[in-house]
Amino acid sequence: MFSNFFLKSFRIFLLPFALLYWLVIGIRNWMFDKKILGSSTFGLPLICVGNLSVGGTGKSPMVEYLVTALKDQYRVGTLSRGYKRKTKGYALADEKTTALEIGDEPMQFHLKFPELPVAVGEERIVAIPQLLHDRPDTQVIILDDAFQHRTVRAGLNILLTDYNNLFTRDFYLPTGDLRDLKSSYKRAEVIVVTKCRKDLDETEKRKIIREIKPVPGQQVFFTCIEYSRPYHIITREEHGLESTVDILLVTGIANPRPLKKLLEDYSNTYQMLQYADHHIFTIDDLQDIRRAFEKLTAKDKVILTTEKDAVRLLKFSEEIRELPLYVVPVRHRFLFDEGTVFDKRVSDFIIHFKKEE
Repeated sequence: MFSNFFLKSFRIFLLPFALLYWLVIGIRNWMFDKKILGSSTFGLPLICVGNLSVGGTGKSPMVEYLVTALKDQYRVGTLSRGYKRKTKGYALADEKTTALEIGDEPMQFHLKFPELPVAVGEERIVAIPQLLHDRPDTQVIILDDAFQHRTVRAGLNILLTDYNNLFTRDFYLPTGDLRDLKSSYKRAEVIVVTKCRKDLDETEKRKIIREIKPVPGQQVFFTCIEYSRPYHIITREEHGLESTVDILLVTGIANPRPLKKLLEDYSNTYQMLQYADHHIFTIDDLQDIRRAFEKLTAKDKVILTTEKDAVRLLKFSEEIRELPLYVVPVRHRFLFDEGTVFDKRVSDFIIHFKKEE
């Protein structure tokens, strides 16, 4: 708690840099708006999932939600930057691909949907034609974390903002977490307020919508985090998380708060080993995890991690096979029974795009 207070206090002193950053991104956006810098479109539906800030707003679960909703009707592909991977340029996942080659989030998509094309590439404008060359039957591409990459213009932009840190209340890097102009929200067709309380009521919903000030035609939705039953990282056997379990949480994600709340509900006690976002685990880290786990005194004890962390631990498959190491799946659940409305907005975009073709 003290370290968080110190960090927030220190970031205030970086305000001059934040103002400079605001100026730079303002000029960049103005150049795109005035068409001094160009944006390209492609002859198939592109759905962009993004945000205005750094840190976790639930982009990966939203990509998975969209893939799950669309894959039975369309041949869907995903394209990500491949953050923290050890390679450069375009790559298409195959049966030999590792997280080091394409990044943890794309690897997560590949493991969950092995039949779908999962590609990475820093330059989307170059990677999209390469993906279509490799998989010419692709009908829809979901662009992961591409809202700021305006060289490609998606037909449907889904902008996520964390209920606990709405973009309207944030400030620019490095004082705050914003990496794009607040006004850029107007470019989105859909805004999703993520990680809401499950008991969010209509009064607060309307208050947040008024604060966001959606432009005409823009829809605002609200989701909460929902966790499924944990499964063993190797055997896939499920675990019920009984209340008697002592837990070691191992995580390298931007925002572990919702997961910690889950553990408070299900565990007598839990310990946490927290690493940097997208941390690449080493054999030394694995030894630290073992030692921390051995210190737990309860007879019934487990190690929990996230799906994003799990793909970076799978390289130690032989070493972790006998460990009670379980993965917690996470997904979006739409509040106010509006999931079907969201699904229809996405479906209508694809259908109308095909008619225009």
